Amino acid sequence: MPVGQNAAVTPALKPLRRIASYGVCEDDAGRILLVRASVHSGTPSLWSLPGGSVEHGEDPRDTVIRETAEETGLQVEVTELRTVLADLRALPDRGVTLHTDRIIYQVQVQGGQLRDQVGGGTDLARWFTRAQAAELPLRPFTADVLKLPAAAADLRPEQTPELPTVQVVPGPDGRPHAQRFAAYAVATDPTGRILLTRISAGYPGAGRWHLPGGGTDVGEEPATALERELVEETGQRGRVTKLLGVLSHRDPNCLGPEGYPIDLHSVRAFYRVEVDQPGEPRVVEAPGGSTCEARWFTPAQLADLPMTDVAYQALSSAGIR
Repeated sequence: MPVGQNAAVTPALKPLRRIASYGVCEDDAGRILLVRASVHSGTPSLWSLPGGSVEHGEDPRDTVIRETAEETGLQVEVTELRTVLADLRALPDRGVTLHTDRIIYQVQVQGGQLRDQVGGGTDLARWFTRAQAAELPLRPFTADVLKLPAAAADLRPEQTPELPTVQVVPGPDGRPHAQRFAAYAVATDPTGRILLTRISAGYPGAGRWHLPGGGTDVGEEPATALERELVEETGQRGRVTKLLGVLSHRDPNCLGPEGYPIDLHSVRAFYRVEVDQPGEPRVVEAPGGSTCEARWFTPAQLADLPMTDVAYQALSSAGIR
């Protein structure tokens, strides 16, 4: 079924989530490196940025280096984080509805020789000027990143499926494995106070102070999810102003929601959020959730505050702690 074709999509399509990482690579002449999807992919003949699925426990930066080498023969290094996107598409031929969180990096060639991948998800790798790329049938996310026209919109399911933010699957070692994509806010008010949330009893890190945010819902853009989570967890409305970074962490002995151990790989995007009209924080979400309290803190009050590693790393990267 061609991408973007209007057709009935059965709700029986199995919902899946994945995390993927891609690189925007330009040469000295300003040409862009693109790869063409092969017949083995879900979008044959369409062109996209080099990249692909993040393996369990893999840092997305390492993913884009590995995938670019596999698809193009070129060795690259990551120079900066560009953006984080998400999309939901139906793949009736495969019987699935797929939500993909896509992390986009700027990369630079360090070595290797350009070549085509054989027998994989891509079959051609080429350099194109922006004018040439604009004439290609581009994947929607690639066109979005490059600000060029897309070949067609992705085919979306008739209904957004329900799927937990943590999707547990059997691991090759016999232990349940899960990947989780989440978005968190380094939220400040006009006076420089920082908004934090406290983790409820019964959840990992109980009693510690954490950043507002959490796992994104299916079909939800990270920044949109973050604004929703901010209201639910703190009662505050904020503006996402900047993507600060992406961190990857694997906990092979995480306690799952039913009390059994799972090998959890978390990929977290951190954003700077401005709360222009701060109020008294209050937890709006239903009782029994992971957040039991929300509060504003001055930077000086953070010194002796028991915080999660996630909060500490994000605040440090934002220059607040």
